[in-house]
Amino acid sequence: MTRAIEADYLVVGAGAAGMAFTDALIQHADVRVALVDRRHAVGGHWLGAYPFVRLHQASAFYGVASSVLGGEIQQEGPEQGLYERASQPEICDYYERVLDAMLTSGKVTFYGSSEHADGAVVSHLSGERLGVPPECRVVDATYLAPTIPAETPPPFGVDRDARVVPVNDLVRLDSAPSRYVIAGSGKTATDAIVWLLTNGVDPDAICWVRPRDPWMFDRAVVQPDPAVFLGMAADVMESAARAASLDDLFLRLEDAGVMIRIDRAVTPTMAKTPTLATWELELLRSVENVVRRGHLDSVSRGTLTFADGSVAVADDAVVVHCAADGLRQPPLVPVWRPEAITLQPIRAGFPCFGAALVGYVEATRRDDDVKNRLCPPSPYGNSRVDWARMTVLGTRASQSFTAEPDIKAWSNEVALNPARIPPGHPGSAALDLALERLGASTGQGLARLAALASP
Repeated sequence: MTRAIEADYLVVGAGAAGMAFTDALIQHADVRVALVDRRHAVGGHWLGAYPFVRLHQASAFYGVASSVLGGEIQQEGPEQGLYERASQPEICDYYERVLDAMLTSGKVTFYGSSEHADGAVVSHLSGERLGVPPECRVVDATYLAPTIPAETPPPFGVDRDARVVPVNDLVRLDSAPSRYVIAGSGKTATDAIVWLLTNGVDPDAICWVRPRDPWMFDRAVVQPDPAVFLGMAADVMESAARAASLDDLFLRLEDAGVMIRIDRAVTPTMAKTPTLATWELELLRSVENVVRRGHLDSVSRGTLTFADGSVAVADDAVVVHCAADGLRQPPLVPVWRPEAITLQPIRAGFPCFGAALVGYVEATRRDDDVKNRLCPPSPYGNSRVDWARMTVLGTRASQSFTAEPDIKAWSNEVALNPARIPPGHPGSAALDLALERLGASTGQGLARLAALASP
């Protein structure tokens, strides 16, 4: 090693979490940060995302605290009245602009096409190894990095005569097959189907291999409007307080307009709960050829094979791989440990806010035990039990960090925080009612959710 990096922090991973942490840290502390990523640029998995993807939530909830990704209300189209959602090119451009501002500050150095290994930062291009000083604090922003189809082989066998493509390659097809087979249950699969249908593909030309049916949030209730978002939170707690079981809870949330499902004749077991708009729901319901036989084992020309048998499809069918794990679920660990700061969601379901919060707390507190008390991690949802546990841990974490006056004030100024009431907000009768309902139901609702999430 010819030289060492000059930094107080080494942030490994320049995706959404690493960028949000770094931004909040340098805004509130006079420190130097080395930002490292295996990719050539910042933006993480967005650099390899399929080109027609958009954020499933409002743009305001994504990005970094110092620069709002987008906060306009859509004035036309199927989501008129809802807040805008950024596209993949817009997100990548946004992160380039954020990096430019970080570099201009003189506090950040970016090492692209590099990795952190054995106490050094190693360039994939030149092979140069830069030493990491022992006093430099390592921040792991890759612990929950998502997996995407473009970078992950299909989780099923593929015969040589089968036509299987990652979802990214849909835009590159040069001829239309007689059948599309969409393999996956999550957001990538629903995005692929919506994109095909809006581009003129007949619903009858789509076969959807859906191993699990998903519960999803109605996008209209997850908006950067405190009366709307806190009203939804009150619906969750009131429904939980009355729920006799997890099935009952989600049915109550559906009746309250919070959750939606594609097929009302099927009780979903999957609860990663992305948001979905009603226009998308109507399109998805138009696909009637749904295969519910668990996960695909293998694909060959004209045949889909499952553990309990096979399904025939057209010989020229294109099988679209949408079955990467996406959100990962490793064990929760304390955010602050001697070996690393490990970024994880804090408030349930909003990873950019969680990473920014950790950056702010790191900049303003000294004791790691205090920091861990203020920012206990929460998991992502997967099953309904996972979702209940996520909601419990995320709510408890919110109660913890908002008990600190400075953190509460900071979080109310940050658009990434979905529950914020911005300074100078005029208030409304709807907001007053939402706060009243939430205050009255949180105690009992949280206790019931904890019981439902117990083994």
